[in-house]
Amino acid sequence: MTVTIHDVARLANVSISTVSRAFTSPDLVRRQTRTRVLAAATELGYHAVGTPQPVPAARTGHIGIVVSDLGNPFFTGVLNGVQARARQDDIAVLFANSDEDPAMEQNLVRRMAKQVDGVVLCSPSMTDDQLRALAGQTTLVLLNREVAGIPSIVMDAADGMRQAIQHLAALGHRRCAYLGGPRASWANRARRHGLAEAAERHGTDVVEFGPFPPVFEGGLQGADLALAADVTAIVAYNDLVAFGALARLNARGVPVPDEISLVGFDDLVFAAISAPPLTTIAMPTEAAGRAAVTILLGLLDGEADERTAQVLDTYLIVRATTAPPAG
Repeated sequence: MTVTIHDVARLANVSISTVSRAFTSPDLVRRQTRTRVLAAATELGYHAVGTPQPVPAARTGHIGIVVSDLGNPFFTGVLNGVQARARQDDIAVLFANSDEDPAMEQNLVRRMAKQVDGVVLCSPSMTDDQLRALAGQTTLVLLNREVAGIPSIVMDAADGMRQAIQHLAALGHRRCAYLGGPRASWANRARRHGLAEAAERHGTDVVEFGPFPPVFEGGLQGADLALAADVTAIVAYNDLVAFGALARLNARGVPVPDEISLVGFDDLVFAAISAPPLTTIAMPTEAAGRAAVTILLGLLDGEADERTAQVLDTYLIVRATTAPPAG
């Protein structure tokens, strides 16, 4: 029976991408891990036919980060955290924007991998298999996305959604609308998971609309649908969508929160100064950026586990857009 890279990964208790790097880029794999991989390969009689054995390259002192939308203020916090943490180790950071295009995302990481020691990939929309393939080509850390076998740092959006629904239920809301994000978004799936759990627990009827683009215009579209559904509260995919919904409600003469409550997600800087100030779920974006770089540098130094999956807490910030339902 032919021995495959999957067999070696299973015996060595590492990811497939780690086995690949142990043969193709040994300088990116810590010595103990590579020894374990080579021992497993020898025991199984595995030979990486035609695999080059390059001389370990010197570290560049650069790391990269690819984000999906530089126009979204959510990523400003992430970038600030990445740069602040990298500066502590005198590491330079290269930035790139994929414009939410998975093909561009993939191309950017591949090109960046030739110039940097490792890459932080933020909110990627590629498939799991595509991400695993990239992880076999460079040291990769995912931010705001989880894929088995790839180090990641995520913010607990599902729990944030549970907090939002619990807050609305405590105020007396029994019928709410959710203005969803992009269909392929991992973050939207996480929010919907928490939404479903919380709605069942609190007996809340949730009407879902979307997908909407995660921008102001998405909220303009969603608000009209929510009003037609006769809900008393709206939960938006993110603050930008919430701002759009708030603008549309104001334009239609629907006072917030007197006639309808509104909850956002992210706690952008504008949330505290909107009129009225927005109740929202705070996402620790800067802390996530810092943590992603810490994990990446740990991997490069052979001090971090490649199966690291770190989760940061989210929390509800109650401001002025939520109140008990009218009547």
